[in-house]
Amino acid sequence: MRACALALAASAALAACRPEPPPTEQPPEPQAQAHTELRDAIRAPQDKARATGQTLQDAADRQKAAVDAAEGG
Repeated sequence: MRACALALAASAALAACRPEPPPTEQPPEPQAQAHTELRDAIRAPQDKARATGQTLQDAADRQKAAVDAAEGG
């Protein structure tokens, strides 16, 4: 029993002597991207496709309006 109490006291003393854990790493601050060529190269065709899609939709809307007007409705 005495050995158990001594072991418990020793482990409690050792646990209190542990050094503080190192501070957690902070994530780096976001920085402005200096090199945007790759991003721009990827976005350019996507933007062009969006613009083309909008042009086609506008033309379809005008055609539908013209057909509706011609039918008298």
